Formats: sequence, structure tokens, C-alpha cells
Amino acid sequence: MFAYQNRTPNEDPMESKFHFTISPQSNLLKFQQLIDSVNEAVSRNLLQVGDMLPSVNQLCKQSSLSRDTVFKAYAELKNRGVIESVPNRGYFVAKAVTKVFLFLDTFKAYKEVLYGSFLDNLPESIAVDLHFHHYNIDDFEKIIKESLGKYTKYIIMNFDHERVPEITSQIPVGKLLVIDWNVNSQEGTSSIHQDFGQALYDSLESGLDLIRKYDRFVYLYPSFTYHPKISITYFEKFCSDYQITYKTLYDFKKFDLQKGELYLLVSDRTLARFLDQCQQKNLVPGQDVGVISYNETPMKKYVKEGITVISTDFELMGKKIAEFVSTGEKTNLVIPTKLTVRKSI
Repeated sequence: MFAYQNRTPNEDPMESKFHFTISPQSNLLKFQQLIDSVNEAVSRNLLQVGDMLPSVNQLCKQSSLSRDTVFKAYAELKNRGVIESVPNRGYFVAKAVTKVFLFLDTFKAYKEVLYGSFLDNLPESIAVDLHFHHYNIDDFEKIIKESLGKYTKYIIMNFDHERVPEITSQIPVGKLLVIDWNVNSQEGTSSIHQDFGQALYDSLESGLDLIRKYDRFVYLYPSFTYHPKISITYFEKFCSDYQITYKTLYDFKKFDLQKGELYLLVSDRTLARFLDQCQQKNLVPGQDVGVISYNETPMKKYVKEGITVISTDFELMGKKIAEFVSTGEKTNLVIPTKLTVRKSI
């Protein structure tokens, strides 16, 4: 950890403003703690470009570190361009760019909206490294381990795996933000996410009159989707509460479009199959059959004169994530989800 002290008028101007103390409770190695502390001081503007860092001898004396530990940390900071060394003078802050680690599951159309909004609302001094885990726990662990100590903020899209909490616990809670799906997160971790349960129920309820036009409501939940399973519970509860004939279909191969049915689809792959079968069977969306697609994308408002969607506001989510990065303030925000009615229902 670090401490920041303002100089008094009588202090040596070459005295460093940065003072480092080892955290015995941390699981991180000492050299990594030092790297993290310098990066955090720079990102919070407590150390500015041109400010001097303690000499190797000073740090060894003040913090009980070995020379090898200090040299290793300073060499890594130099390699990243955070600090520079000036012969016979010492080490100085070289740049004020803050780096953010953004870890998404996959890159789909609606994630592009979120990502674009996030970048648009970030200050130019903040750089973003984008990674994907594709729901692979080994990749998830490997990429996070390789990222530790290199970033001032970690924005992670968690997923439903028992090892996720163990892996993300290596990241300091104050630096971590869980986004989109608030699952398997540490206690006290900030989150900006959507609700996949009651929000689905409420969205369907807002379109109840349109849903009643159809003979049966079918939720296609294919085996290849990672969409939260809680959505099944709330879909079936909605249908039961309003006495709507329904079916939850898990086998994508058995998807066979029938006239008079309304379909809830959580995958754009299944939406493509729906549209293919509409063409093959000469069925008109919104008249012969209906469809509600999960997650808004830029093209859904134009396909077949408009696809009805249930979606959170990904632009707003991206903006709020950027605010967290800029301010560092703890947050626990649920982004609203709503039904947007178009001609497909």
C-alpha cells in the first residue's frame, strides 16, 4: 500500500511524495504490491508526470524490501512506460495513462453497443485492454492471473461456474466491477448489471394483451446458451399466473415453427432459424406467428419491419461502467430492462 504526503515549503524538492508500506494480509508478492501501489498513485493523480519516486536504497530502508525486489518492480514499471530513470537523478513518473482490464464473455452485436458506449464516455487518458473468456474457466483463470497488478480497474463479466469467486478474489475488491450478470461475485464488490428474473416477468406483463393473441407461448432455451436459467422460472411463472398456454423447449433440433405460436428467443442463432422457417413456411411475423428476441441490437429495429425485444439499456450500462472507472466510487446498480414492441408480435 502507499501513503501520499504533501511537501512543506522547507522540504527538499527532490524528496518523493510516494511512501510504500508492505501489506502483510495481501496474497500478492512484494514486488507486485509495489507495482500496484505506484500504478494506483498515478491513476488517482496522487503522483503526476515528472514526480520523483523513492530511490532503490530509500525503499529498501523504509519498507524492508530487498534490492532485487525493488529493481524488479521498477524494471517492470519502466517496461510498461509508467516510469523512467534518469542517470544520476533517479526514477520519475513518465506518463499518466490509466489502464483498464475489460473481460467479456463473447463479442456479440449488443456487446458492441456496450463497448462503444464505454469507450465514448471514458477520458482520453484511460486505455482499455479487451479480453474474452468464452465461458472457459481455464482461460478465465489464466487471463486474470496474467493481468494481476497491471491495471487500475478490472471490469469483468462473470459467469455461472463454482470457481469464479476463487479466481476473482485475487483482485482487490475496490478495483473490481462485475457487469451484466451479478453472479459469483465477492461480498462488497461493485456491480452494474441487469435483472434476468423479475425484470423479465415485468416486461412480459407490459405486453400481456399482445401475448394473448397467440395460442401458445414457447420459450426456446437451447443447450448451447449461457443465458441465466432463472429466466425460465420467471417465464413459466408469468404464463401460469396469467393462464397462458406455454412450453419451454430445450432441444434446438426440435424447433419447428407453428402458426399461432409466439416464441421467446435468447439467442440470435435461434432468431435466424425462426426467420428461415418463416420464409420456408410462408408465415408472416406479427400475423401468423410472433417473436420476442432477447437483447437489443442495432439491426433488430429494421429486420422484418422490426423485431420486438426484451433488453436492458446497453448504452446506459456502458456509460455507467465508464463513470465507475473515472470516479472509483463503489456502486451496485441495476440497469432497467424493458419490452420494446415492434411488428413481430
